[in-house]
Amino acid sequence: MAVLLRGPIGETDLVHREGGWFLHATVDVPDAPLTEPVNGFLGVDLGIVNIATTSDGDVMSGERLNRYRRRQQRIRQRLQAKGTSSARRLLKKRRRRETRFTTDLNHQISKRIVAEAERTGRGIAVEQLTGLRDRVRLRKPQLAKVHSWAFAQLSRFLAYKAQRVGVAFTQVDPAHTSQRCHVRGWTDRKNRRTQASFVCGRCGFVGHADHNAALNIAARGVERWGEVRRPHAAPTL
Repeated sequence: MAVLLRGPIGETDLVHREGGWFLHATVDVPDAPLTEPVNGFLGVDLGIVNIATTSDGDVMSGERLNRYRRRQQRIRQRLQAKGTSSARRLLKKRRRRETRFTTDLNHQISKRIVAEAERTGRGIAVEQLTGLRDRVRLRKPQLAKVHSWAFAQLSRFLAYKAQRVGVAFTQVDPAHTSQRCHVRGWTDRKNRRTQASFVCGRCGFVGHADHNAALNIAARGVERWGEVRRPHAAPTL
């Protein structure tokens, strides 16, 4: 409401949905001037078990979402088995409800990450999501989660919220971020012992696998930002 009161209102639509009326209004909000990330980048590793893990070690678990989706899937299967018109209406209603649930969760997570980056004078670095489904090797039940989870939406939310407050945002090459030791740079697929455990086979570093990946992403964020801001200084291949 505060945003509506501050600026000129553009196109508006009055929408009737699920027994309620909603007013959709567009407002142009100017972006804040870009602040150089003088203290580096906050790396963000996106995943399924943990929705997002930052290079500060802040872990946002996906258990709540996955538990909710498992329950919704069971209900959908029962409704699909019925095949009645009322069951189909309920299916549509539940799909919209699940979408709103996921969107709200992504808003909460992105707001929390951007606020921390702004507070500490850092930018935000995430992995490029191109080819995510091809890179993730999982069993069929888990693949459904990968295909349905809104990785791209969370990345978009981080990007526009960062732009709104002037926080630098960049996407980095995701290759081997989960297999590379952030301490010595030793890369080996055996380093990641389990989903949660990382043990470097060269220097012996032991840590949380997603946290280690986020630290690698943060370091690549610094490199990538240097290439973007100073392209003449970027290494030639």
